[in-house]
Amino acid sequence: MVLPLQRLEAYSLRYPQEILQVWAQRASSEDCLLVFKGFSSSLTQGTVPDPDLPLLTAEEPILSLDRLQAPYQPQAPQYLEQGIPWAVMAQRLEVLGL
Repeated sequence: MVLPLQRLEAYSLRYPQEILQVWAQRASSEDCLLVFKGFSSSLTQGTVPDPDLPLLTAEEPILSLDRLQAPYQPQAPQYLEQGIPWAVMAQRLEVLGL
């Protein structure tokens, strides 16, 4: 079973000029993740150093995400699109075969 975050990582490999800022509900709280060139890291919680271990489980839903222009500049992010619900992005990924 391919996890939603793995699908976003595949998307980021296909579109390396974009960064995905992902808002997800983790077991303890809401988390913000960045996905870039096939890798994910948490901005609010620790990131496991093993890239083969998923940051989100199937039970931890993605709430929404933003598409940003790479390179990521925290002081002046360049948004391409904001507040995309997971259901909308999942449909886009399906069309792309991801």
